[in-house]
Amino acid sequence: MILVTGGAGFIGANFVLDWLATQQEPVVNVDKLTYAGNVENLASVHGDARHVFVQADIGDSAVMDVLLARHQPRAVINFAAESHVDRSIHGPEDFIQTNVVGTFRLLEAVRGYWSRLQGNAKSDFRFLHVSTDEVYGTLSPSDPAFTEENNYEPNSPYSASKAASDHLVRAWHHTYGLPVLTTNCSNNYGPLHFPEKLIPLVIVNALAGKPLPVYGDGMQVRDWLYVRDHCSAIRRVLEAGKLGDTYNVGGWNEQANIDIVKTVCALLDELRPRADGKGYAEQITYVADRPGHDRRYAIDARKLERELGWKPAETFDTGIRKTVQWYLDHPQWVANVQSGAYRDWVQKQYTATAE
Repeated sequence: MILVTGGAGFIGANFVLDWLATQQEPVVNVDKLTYAGNVENLASVHGDARHVFVQADIGDSAVMDVLLARHQPRAVINFAAESHVDRSIHGPEDFIQTNVVGTFRLLEAVRGYWSRLQGNAKSDFRFLHVSTDEVYGTLSPSDPAFTEENNYEPNSPYSASKAASDHLVRAWHHTYGLPVLTTNCSNNYGPLHFPEKLIPLVIVNALAGKPLPVYGDGMQVRDWLYVRDHCSAIRRVLEAGKLGDTYNVGGWNEQANIDIVKTVCALLDELRPRADGKGYAEQITYVADRPGHDRRYAIDARKLERELGWKPAETFDTGIRKTVQWYLDHPQWVANVQSGAYRDWVQKQYTATAE
C-alpha cells in the first residue's frame, strides 16, 4: 500500500492512474479538493478496490495520523501543493499554508508513524517529496541547465514556498533520520491539466475563439516534461533512489513560450481547423509581463539517467500531439472543470471523510 497526497490534481491524478495501470499495489489517495483538485480525473478507477479516495487536508494532523495508522503504507508520495505562480503573486498566504505549514504537519505525522514501525517495515519505508525546478531561480540564455547542486534562489511566492518545503524535507532526514527522497521537475504538460496553465489555456481559449495571452515578448524558456514521463521517473526514484538525495526530472525539451503557443496553434489547425479557414495563431495576444517573471528554466536530468537508468520516453513533438488530441477528445471534462460541475460529481461518487 502507498499513500499519495494531492492525488486528484494534475500530476497526482496522472500518477495514481499510471500506478494502478502498471502495479497491483493499492493506493490511498488524499486530496483536499481545492479548485484544481478534481476527482473526475479519477473516474476511470472509481469502484476499483485498489483505490481508496479520502478528501482531507495534509495540514490536518489528526486525520493524517488516523489514515497512516489505518492503512499502514510502505511509502508516502507528496504531490499536495498550491502550484500556480500567478495565484501566488495575488494570494501568497494559501501557498504558505499548504506548501510550508502543510508539508511540516505531514512530515510530523509521517515521522510519528515511521518511528513506530519495526524491522523491514521501518527500513523499507520512503517519503518522496515532489517539487519543482523553480526553486533554483532563473537562468540566462548561456547558463548551463540546473543540476542538483544549484543553489536555491526562488523568485516568486510559489517557488519560495516550495523551496521552504524542500528544506523541511531535507532537515527531517538529517535531524530525525526520516527516509526521504526529493524530485525537482520541469514544466509538466499532458492530459488532465487544469486550464489555467499555458498549454491547456491555449487549447481551450483557441477552440472558444478567445485571445491567446502571451506574457511580455513570449521568449521565456522552459523545459517541458510530459506528465506520464514524470510519473515513470517518480516510480523509479521511489524504487531505487538513494535516501536523502535529490533527483532532477526533465524532458530535455527547452522551448520558448511563444513557440509552444505557435506549436499548439499549428496542431489545432491540423486537427480541428477553424470554420473560417484562418489559423489559430491569429488569436495570439501579447499582454504585460507578470511581476518577477523568470526568464529561463532548464533541467539537467543526467543524474537520474546515470544512477537510476531513467530517461523520458516522449519527445516534445510526440507529447504535445498526444496532449492536444486528449483535449479535443474530452470536451466534457473541460466544460465540467470550467463550470465547476465536477464538484457535484464528487458529492455523488465519494464520501468526503476519513472515517
